[in-house]
Amino acid sequence: MSSVNKINQRHPSVEPPGVKSPLRHDSVTIACPVCGSSFGPSGRRTYCSDACRASAYRRRRSSGTLPTLRVPRSQPRREITVYECDTCGERSLGEQRCPQCHTFMRRVGIGGHCPSCEESITISELIGTEFIVEP
Repeated sequence: MSSVNKINQRHPSVEPPGVKSPLRHDSVTIACPVCGSSFGPSGRRTYCSDACRASAYRRRRSSGTLPTLRVPRSQPRREITVYECDTCGERSLGEQRCPQCHTFMRRVGIGGHCPSCEESITISELIGTEFIVEP
């Protein structure tokens, strides 16, 4: 009768002499991802030799397929925000206080000056859709 441990596997001391079961769940041999030669796995070994392991490391480092990501700095949006006075209807770009009424205006949206009439207009008015930009 063979001795069985807690997870129903044969205990290593019961293995026949000269037969070593692999520590991985792969087949008895695995292929090296660099050179393709097959070798017997031991532990978490992935490559057949240190030379193949170093070659794979150099390939990963020099591939350069992933560009360095640069996140732009956050910029204030007041200069590109259109405000409108509820009292007189005056619009202003980047100024929160109405020059005529001296009251605070409400934010309409992000926009700029119209190239033909120099009036402050929002992007949503130009493209005809409404979208919300959260601060």
